[in-house]
Amino acid sequence: MKTGERVYRHSIVARASHWLWTIAMLVLVMSGLQIFNAAPYLDASDKSDPAKRVLSIEGGTPTGASAPLGRTTLFGHTFTTTGILGYTSDGAGGQVARAFPGSITLPGYQSLADGRRWHFFFGWFLTLALFAYVIAGLIRKDIRELWLTKRDIAGLIPMQLYYLKLRKEPPPHGKYNPLQKVTYLVVLFAMMPLIVLSGLALSPGVDAIAGPLVSAFGGRQFARLWHFVFMSLFIVYFVTHMILVFATGAWNNVRSMVTGWYRLHDGDGVGV
Repeated sequence: MKTGERVYRHSIVARASHWLWTIAMLVLVMSGLQIFNAAPYLDASDKSDPAKRVLSIEGGTPTGASAPLGRTTLFGHTFTTTGILGYTSDGAGGQVARAFPGSITLPGYQSLADGRRWHFFFGWFLTLALFAYVIAGLIRKDIRELWLTKRDIAGLIPMQLYYLKLRKEPPPHGKYNPLQKVTYLVVLFAMMPLIVLSGLALSPGVDAIAGPLVSAFGGRQFARLWHFVFMSLFIVYFVTHMILVFATGAWNNVRSMVTGWYRLHDGDGVGV
């Protein structure tokens, strides 16, 4: 394959799954913040325990204060976060004691019940899209393009040096470069399943019929902490992913995820 050549890189199932995941994750994060607002704290315990609190976000007017304050406490260290976290937008033009602002929650107004409806629906939506991608990948044998080879392992450091602008050319690679393979394997087969499973462990209905799952995460409160951590890591991945999309040619990357066609860069390939 030559630089500048157009190749058909992403199947219709891969492209559809990609955009479905994007929509589902956006809704899940926003509705998840809505749910968090109902109990704005995380405890490293099998039950609610202020002595083992990792994170809390609260708002109000402390004794001696002249105005309401938002306060975030992380590992025992408290920060004033008025207007950002704790005391912020109520989603209707005013301000109120609320962990996350209405501008980034779904729905914008405070409603645990509605937040749960959005969250559970799109949680299953995400799960089904993940299954569809994996099954289609196995049928088409596309999934094997993610497996690491000896050449990929040898190319991990050179690829990182290329991203850091410390190497002029990327190491030769197939459809996915070595770092992409590692990242996608972790996201698809570790991070996403853990997000789904820890979310299921938070459901009282699942707790009643699948106690071992809840116990595996250390109890419902601990599962809540893990769910928040896994989703935070996914957000870090998403931000990094977007940075690299723009750094390596936004139009080419986005077009390939819409039409399937990708224009090769130096070092790119279509096979392993």
